[in-house]
Amino acid sequence: MAHTSRQKEKLINRVRRIRGQLEAVERALETETSCSDVLHLLAGARGAMNGLMAEVIEDHIREHVASPAIQSDEERTKGIDELVDVIRSYLK
Repeated sequence: MAHTSRQKEKLINRVRRIRGQLEAVERALETETSCSDVLHLLAGARGAMNGLMAEVIEDHIREHVASPAIQSDEERTKGIDELVDVIRSYLK
């Protein structure tokens, strides 16, 4: 994904924040934190993951589906097919 190289540091920072959130969930479970607090931590981590997913999907659409630079229908169809496959697996 060449277009992610332009935003590489931004995306990596998001992944690192998600990792930190998941480590907080692990610590909470290890210390037997209340269910409510663990659920809040999980909801935050899930929201962060969804945000990252949405950003990468948006970049994919802009670069591989809707970009005016795409000349061939075959290339555009390939980008659409890749996106549909990802969304289907994400929604399972």
